Amino acid sequence: MSTSPFHDKIDRTVRRFPWYGQLLADADIDRFAVRTIGQLPLMTAELLERHYYSRELPYTEEEAVGRATSYRTSGTSANRRKTIFYSSEDEERYVRIKADLFRQIIGPTGAATALSDMGTGHAASTAPDVFARIGVAADSIPFEQPIARHLERLGTLRPHVLYTMPSILDRLLAAADDDSASYGIRGVILVGEIAAPAWRRSAAERLGLDEARVTDTYGSIEIGTIAFYSHEHGRYLFAEGIKAEGVPAEALGEDWEPLREGESVLVLTSFARELFPALRFVTYDVVRDLRPILVNGQWRQSFEAIVRRIGPELKHGEKISVYDIENVVYRRLKDANVGIHVRGNKLTVHIGSRAPAEASVYESIERELAERIPEIGAMIRGGILEAIRVVPEEAPDGGPAIKRKKIFYD
Repeated sequence: MSTSPFHDKIDRTVRRFPWYGQLLADADIDRFAVRTIGQLPLMTAELLERHYYSRELPYTEEEAVGRATSYRTSGTSANRRKTIFYSSEDEERYVRIKADLFRQIIGPTGAATALSDMGTGHAASTAPDVFARIGVAADSIPFEQPIARHLERLGTLRPHVLYTMPSILDRLLAAADDDSASYGIRGVILVGEIAAPAWRRSAAERLGLDEARVTDTYGSIEIGTIAFYSHEHGRYLFAEGIKAEGVPAEALGEDWEPLREGESVLVLTSFARELFPALRFVTYDVVRDLRPILVNGQWRQSFEAIVRRIGPELKHGEKISVYDIENVVYRRLKDANVGIHVRGNKLTVHIGSRAPAEASVYESIERELAERIPEIGAMIRGGILEAIRVVPEEAPDGGPAIKRKKIFYD
């Protein structure tokens, strides 16, 4: 990372987000004297909730060139959904970088048609432009449609490429029974939930594909496209404009348990984002074996796998946070411990209470959880997304409440 783009990034961030300049001043950091990225503060969820997510306009308007688009995602501790902004330049760079990546994934044989079955959000809304950029005719299917319609569209279009999320692909494969290979899909591009290698192999086999034709990509609404899985190297490689670091969990300033050897929390700086303060953004994703490797004669940062998340939110079709879930539970059960468990692409909420409620209370919690994020509720009702299960448990007498927002990966 050369000094010039590094300091230019700091300067642009301070001008667009005056609160970031104040943050540096409060930490007694002279931005003109900064020489390494590690001297800058980590952009944690707590900082972003205070200065960005909860603001109507978290940047100086005069510094935002062109039209700005906002996207809403999971809830915050203030009981408001997060809003993330993209400038027209941000969108243009996002589409270009992603199109270059898709062209590489699809390979020299190319593709003529694609189907985007992505639910809603930034990735879904930009998918047609991304495929158009590489000359692929793309269609999409509304997330509100029942799963039978999704399968009908697959059967009618027989797309060369299916762009979808692991949770949606799970449901499509289950609903298609033994007919999965009959849709003529030549390749799958994934984004969203964690897609483990064994799961990808299983999905490829059911679709009648070689494992290398199912490719996982990794992104976030804040940063955009982050990385993709290279079958050639057996590792995730970072996209253009991304500077990646790995930090120990203890560096986040919270009471996080130490990670296992070889694991680190992924921290990102994006040189492709303007209307988000993408300087040392803490993803809260734990990655394994973050290190540079030689790719086509150049050193590129890479990692082996995404292990889990330690932050307050997760992906279940759309993002849902611990705050979203706790708001629903505690309206009905004041004295309860909440544990969120993820296994594969299934989400289960374990509720422990010293005074368990009637079954109807847990059923109502289950129903309201499905509607906490309306897009998730629509996909659950249509059968395109697995329902969120609530499991009542009896808490031990005197058991302490859960102090930290924690998600358990089984």
